[in-house]
Amino acid sequence: MAMTSYKLTYFNMRGRAELPRYIFAYAGIAFEDRRVEWRDWPSIKKRLVGNSRLAEAQADALVDTLNDFTLLIPWREDNPQIKETWADLYCHVCFTTFSVLRPGFADHHPALCGLTHRVEAIPNIAKWIQCRPTTEF
Repeated sequence: MAMTSYKLTYFNMRGRAELPRYIFAYAGIAFEDRRVEWRDWPSIKKRLVGNSRLAEAQADALVDTLNDFTLLIPWREDNPQIKETWADLYCHVCFTTFSVLRPGFADHHPALCGLTHRVEAIPNIAKWIQCRPTTEF
């Protein structure tokens, strides 16, 4: 049986791809972290958006619909073994970026800092943070 492999392609930054990276790391799932440089984006984008303004609009509509749908899914399971939710991971991703833009923004919010420390203490997340490429965002 062939082993499944995952490839995550995104810009050479944390951005919106960092949450899926956290989820892969949290689950202990190996993946290829492909980074796209900004200079290469125009040629890649042309292949992704379709060959007309209508095709581009249809793709945007489909993605927006799927994003709306994901908001309806009850992501947290009732399993007491699961301590974190993907929302906790996403908060950490966002707070990391906010801290770059405004250092110390959460210093007077102990619950927020506590969440950040709890996520960073998850062994697989700590390992990911330690080995991920260094980027500003």
